[in-house]
Amino acid sequence: MDEELSSFMESGVYRLSGLNAVFIEPVRVLNASYTRFRVSTSMHYRRSCKSDQAGSVARVRVSPDPKEWKNNKKKKKRKRGSHILNEREKSAENRHLEVRSLLMRAHEAFIGSSEVLSFLRELKGEVEKGLGAMDVDDENSLIKVGNVWQAPLYEMILRFRGDETDKEGEGRRLVLNGEGAHVTAFNNLICNETSDDAEAEFLDRWYLLPKNCCFQMSDLAQIYKLIPDHSDLGFNLIVIDPPWENGSARQKAMYLQLPNRYFLSLPVKQLAHTEGALVAVWVTNKEKVLAFVEKELFPAWGITHVTNFYWLKVKFDGSLIGELDLFHHRPYERLLLGYINVKGMDSGPHLAFKPPQANQVILSVPGDYSRKPPVGNFLIDHAPGPKPMKCIELFARELVAGWTSWGNEPLHFQELRYFMHKNA
Repeated sequence: MDEELSSFMESGVYRLSGLNAVFIEPVRVLNASYTRFRVSTSMHYRRSCKSDQAGSVARVRVSPDPKEWKNNKKKKKRKRGSHILNEREKSAENRHLEVRSLLMRAHEAFIGSSEVLSFLRELKGEVEKGLGAMDVDDENSLIKVGNVWQAPLYEMILRFRGDETDKEGEGRRLVLNGEGAHVTAFNNLICNETSDDAEAEFLDRWYLLPKNCCFQMSDLAQIYKLIPDHSDLGFNLIVIDPPWENGSARQKAMYLQLPNRYFLSLPVKQLAHTEGALVAVWVTNKEKVLAFVEKELFPAWGITHVTNFYWLKVKFDGSLIGELDLFHHRPYERLLLGYINVKGMDSGPHLAFKPPQANQVILSVPGDYSRKPPVGNFLIDHAPGPKPMKCIELFARELVAGWTSWGNEPLHFQELRYFMHKNA
């Protein structure tokens, strides 16, 4: 096993030689947040594995006559050629053409990495084996629960390991076994300030809280509670995954969506540290959304746009999840990076941090719907301000050790059924 592959098996990150590109295995990255538990590989990849299985069935069942296939192909070409692109579509196509060769080179290097592809084949087998023995029940809809009138009355019971008392005199107890600390579940900043996993009981379900994490489960009107009393206590790294309006997500009722104008009211500048912050925003390939972020949202937040990262989605066999040039369903998403409260961005050598290299490509197999790969470790080195970094994710659907997570469902992927004991 070479050094890079050995490092990958430990960290979940494989750097492709000679390129500004990496392959991420999210489960291995996320496992670093936990001490006694590990993320269930089968639960994480269940959607991608089922999609692959459905695709295999479709390929077996659909075998049209060669003449019919050629005629259909000609019809598609004529239909595509007859459509005249409007200005917004032209702009979207130009953006795609600008990064197409970059993405192709990254993918070619990836499929040339035989060790990683061999690992993925084994990973798929592990996922399929786990799915066969899995009893998947319904999700607890935290969004629906948070919208009922009783929501402010709901309590969550926190259970920690150990019996230490808080040395800072704040009255916090680490609770042992059957006892539990009762806290308000919604509109409240809840923290696990220990170096071990904690468990939370809520509405007869159990959730896992990684070490040294905080979260606030609330709607947009309550986000202002996260603004620090002093800007030198603000966040150095702010990752945002907005619920952009999306036809596919709307049809599948996967999550609540917000019109673009709502994001203008996010207090990003107030959340940022006085010495500056790196802001990273996940964006779809819709030209309307991209233009809105670049021309309206970033200026409203006071952000200087620096560069883009690209998440290229692959299957377990290494192929892309869809055709690269398919106009409405391209197999990649963008992460737009910018700085706030940072003066003199042109004076690179004098900065106390290293700005990110432009156009990095991140390859990974997708998890559940709209679940992004964990990129925090890539971004921390590029964030300004004092160490240790204070990091926050807005519209979060999972928790990360050392981070604050805010949204109306930050516990979505924290239910215990998404995890296994490390000794299991």
